[in-house]
Amino acid sequence: MKFGAFFLLQSPQARPTEEVYTQVLDQIRYADDLGFDSVWIAEHHFSTYGYCPNPLMLAVKAAQITKRVRVGTAVIVLPFWHPLRLAEDIALADVLTEGRLDVGVARGYQPYEFERLGLDISESRALSDETLDVLLKALTTVGFEHKGKYYNFPETTTYPRPLQQPHTPIWLAATSKESVESAVRRRLNLFTTSSTRPMAPLAETWAVLKNAWQEHGVAPESMEFAVQQHVHVAPTDRKARDRLEHSLWHHRHSNRLRLGTVEVTKGVAHAAPMDDEPSLEELYDTHTIAGSPERVREKIEEYQETAGLTQLNCYLNLGSLDQDIIKDSMRLMAEKVIPHFK
Repeated sequence: MKFGAFFLLQSPQARPTEEVYTQVLDQIRYADDLGFDSVWIAEHHFSTYGYCPNPLMLAVKAAQITKRVRVGTAVIVLPFWHPLRLAEDIALADVLTEGRLDVGVARGYQPYEFERLGLDISESRALSDETLDVLLKALTTVGFEHKGKYYNFPETTTYPRPLQQPHTPIWLAATSKESVESAVRRRLNLFTTSSTRPMAPLAETWAVLKNAWQEHGVAPESMEFAVQQHVHVAPTDRKARDRLEHSLWHHRHSNRLRLGTVEVTKGVAHAAPMDDEPSLEELYDTHTIAGSPERVREKIEEYQETAGLTQLNCYLNLGSLDQDIIKDSMRLMAEKVIPHFK
């Protein structure tokens, strides 16, 4: 089983940009030193929920400051990118990272971002599907044309060409049946999120994935299946539980941004508590992977029993936790948890 470190670059207290990036780059270097298999970077826009609008650019920087870890996007929001420009940028990043790049993509979920980019979120699935189809053609085909609902262009070849063949590995983020089937149909790697949600949705996704493999005649070993989840390792279970307040901040803002009910003032996101949000005890018991190294190992084993994971992407730098606490959690994860699964 492989382990990745996921970076959202968010700051509840709206810290200066330089401080956010200095700390995240330090964490990325540390993940490489500790032996994590990969690092993953999110794309978000226009609020303190996420400070990185271009994960490919940061992935290139991450490769520059590390020695061996793979660098990935989690995710590029497909409707926000022209597919030909995206293909060029992916290929260039693949070359500059010397073939260490993975590209996670998805259709996005925040009305706040779509509105400010002049896009209709109700079109996101259709636009994403077409963008993804063009992207895959551009990365694999020399000389192709396209006629679609959103894009039309004559014979085109994008340069540079990707270093990895047949193309840079593409991962599709999915929580719905349609998205899972889309990944399998295109023979793409898949990751889903179980962030601040109980285990049942993961079991449902796993069942859909197994059915899709059978329906489309895909060998399961030909696809990677990863889960992204909040992970915090502390010396004791109690310390880990007490720190999940930072996970609750993420849960609250992510869901209110999805619903379009978050308040953003001069870029600073403020989300009021939700009636149905989990308590800290529920977060600890069923919605996150948190605790002492022993408990975290047990929780990951539960995930393995629920779904056939090949990778766990750990969201370790929760909210506004201090840098030394984040790095201590990363160290405990690398020294006392990951070796158990290798």
